[in-house]
Amino acid sequence: MQKGKIGVTTENIFPIIKKFLYSDHEIFLRELISNAVDATTKLKALSSMGEFGGELGDLTIRVELDEKGKKLTVSDRGVGMTEEEVNKYINQIAFSGAEEFMKKYENQSGIIGHFGLGFYSAFMVASKVEVITKSYREGAQAVKWACDGTPDFTLEPTDKAERGTDIVLYLAEDSAEFGEKTRIEALLKKYCSFLPVPIAFGKEQKWEDGKYVATDKDNIINDTHPLWMRKPTEITEDQYAEFYRKLYPMADEPLFHIHLNVDYPFNLTGILYFPKIKNNFEIQKNKIQLYSNQVYVTDSVEGIVPDFLTLLHGVIDSPDIPLNVSRSYLQSDSNVKKISGYITKKVADRLADLFKNGRPDYENKWDDLKLFIQYGIVSEEKFGERAGEFTLLKNTEGKYFTLDEYTEVVKGSQTDKNGKIVHLYSNDPVAQHSFIEAAHAKGYDVLVMDSPLEAHFIAFLENKHSDWRFTRVDADTVEKLIEKDEQLAMALTTAQQQLLTPVFESQLPTDAKSHFHVQFEAMDPAAAPIIITQGEFMRRMKDMSKVGGGMYSFYGEMPDSYNVVVNGNHPLVIEVLGETQNAAGEELAPLDKNLEAAENEKSALAELLKDKKEEDISQEEKDKRAAIEAKIGEIEGKRKDVLRKAGSENVVVGQLVDLALLANGMLKGEALTRFIKRSVEVVGKSAERQK
Repeated sequence: MQKGKIGVTTENIFPIIKKFLYSDHEIFLRELISNAVDATTKLKALSSMGEFGGELGDLTIRVELDEKGKKLTVSDRGVGMTEEEVNKYINQIAFSGAEEFMKKYENQSGIIGHFGLGFYSAFMVASKVEVITKSYREGAQAVKWACDGTPDFTLEPTDKAERGTDIVLYLAEDSAEFGEKTRIEALLKKYCSFLPVPIAFGKEQKWEDGKYVATDKDNIINDTHPLWMRKPTEITEDQYAEFYRKLYPMADEPLFHIHLNVDYPFNLTGILYFPKIKNNFEIQKNKIQLYSNQVYVTDSVEGIVPDFLTLLHGVIDSPDIPLNVSRSYLQSDSNVKKISGYITKKVADRLADLFKNGRPDYENKWDDLKLFIQYGIVSEEKFGERAGEFTLLKNTEGKYFTLDEYTEVVKGSQTDKNGKIVHLYSNDPVAQHSFIEAAHAKGYDVLVMDSPLEAHFIAFLENKHSDWRFTRVDADTVEKLIEKDEQLAMALTTAQQQLLTPVFESQLPTDAKSHFHVQFEAMDPAAAPIIITQGEFMRRMKDMSKVGGGMYSFYGEMPDSYNVVVNGNHPLVIEVLGETQNAAGEELAPLDKNLEAAENEKSALAELLKDKKEEDISQEEKDKRAAIEAKIGEIEGKRKDVLRKAGSENVVVGQLVDLALLANGMLKGEALTRFIKRSVEVVGKSAERQK
């Protein structure tokens, strides 16, 4: 019996392997089975080259679990190892047999191993590991290697009837979970479903006499020739759909798919599916499964595909994607960039083809595709350059247009006085119905732009098209959404507007998170008496902060700012003016007289000081000026208090303000209850007057 020490540079190699080499202990099974696949693939390669003349026979890899004994065995009938090879490949950590084989037989593909560390992942879950192996070479002696998780090992001759290798794991106490059949089944399904060599775990079962009983047929857990490894011309649409259901049993049917197949300048195969993208696109990510020679690696593919493509589902398989020693994370290099660019181009080509050759079907799927395409446009420059070919806009009537088509539709009626083509849009056609109807009445068209990325998408379009401007339909009054040269006349004078401002302010909500600014506009007398709008710039910045954060997060912290636009030509507003003058006239008269006197005094002093520089004005004159300013401020404050009191007692003012808030979905809770009660009272009084 040979005894010795494994060739490592530290006594603590096994604790390091167990804790730090692999990101997740469960991948030990993937590594051991991958080694078994390599051993089998090597044998098949040797046979094809005439260097192995024996019968290949049954090459099935077998996984056996002794649940009571907490023992797991992985067996193959591959090349096996001689005593010399065990010393070389097992006792010298990180000397990869696959690496050496690939150098010797450069033209052979399908070999998985690279770093020579996969075998040692067994010690993450096992307190003892045995390797019983027999080389394919004629007359080879079988050997048994054993190690208990220290650098000490034993290596001795043993009996083994057939070539190949058995890896026997005696599971450690802290890894008892891997001694459960259901756990091993789940790992095999996750990591080994598409390996190129049959893998058997137990026997198939059938239902008999009210229970499941084992048959004599091996339970093969993998598809050795998965769909993505086949030529697209051999695959039917039903097979693509069936494969998707196999990958994602609970998912909705995909919209369509792309079959990837390239062998130069890198090797890449795969099938990507376009799912129905939900508005919460974050939950859609991590659905692409990455494989290397049919070995599952990860479903976190951010390193190999642009971020927007992580919304897709499906499979990518490439031996040219560089991985770290545990195959758990991608390492960026030139191949990754080439592969990423290729996939992006293929996706863009597919979308362009679908639009060109089947526009009606493409339009039907647009609402489910829109978020994905917008994400690609705003995040990936090369995709954005192509996307103009197949990006659509939808209006509130359900009609679809390309970007160029829509420009032709609206440029005649929606070009403002500065030559900008204004694209009006709604993010909620139901809530903004009154604004949309007002726009339609002016002959304007309104788009539906309701995805979480619309603000970023709009910014992209405005940056690309300097003569375009996007404005949400509730961002201003319909007269000012698209500024024209003609202007309506205002019925109210500037003084009357100043008088009414505190009147309407008196019944606006007081909320630290919302600021309201009253302004008067010359509008059609038949339009609403009050409209509440939110400026396009600030609202868009706040929308961006919700999705993108970063430079926009500052705006997200700011309070909402609303414009309370009072229709200066509406009969009810004119009526409120008259009621206010009647209700507050006696209190306002002396205040107005005193204010006029103070303003005259201020003007006289300003005339006296107009030729003096600030530093030449005497302290006495400065004090007099400050006293006049303070007096004016005091009078204006008293005057505003009188007007606010009159406004707070005016039922019509309260009703008009609440109607405007209600139209914007901003009237809730106690305020809504008061409005309903007041409305009932107003209706009741109206009914009494009609009797």
